[in-house]
Amino acid sequence: MEEEKKSTLSFHLHLIAETGVLDKYPFRKLLIERNINEEEYAAVLKMLQRLNRLYKEQKEEGLLDYTSLLLEFVGMLPEKLYYWDVLLALREEKQDDTYKGLVDELILLDMKNRY
Repeated sequence: MEEEKKSTLSFHLHLIAETGVLDKYPFRKLLIERNINEEEYAAVLKMLQRLNRLYKEQKEEGLLDYTSLLLEFVGMLPEKLYYWDVLLALREEKQDDTYKGLVDELILLDMKNRY
């Protein structure tokens, strides 16, 4: 019976995702699509809060290289999440720009390292 409930809930979430309702919330949509549980979500938020605090501190101190923050971000994400997808989803999350500076910096840094 429990498995049937999970299957039904999963189906309902899939239907909601198809409606486009979640298009305003790409980060949340990504978490649902990748089956991130509450514990993993809490860990990601805690990491983002910590990295954001470090970013602001380092920026205030005049540091220009945030490679250590990018490496930690990549290394601490749950295996179900690919860092680039998370960064893009966070950037597009219109309702919350809490991590905008951090995310923009990590995207820019990653792009510089790629090319």
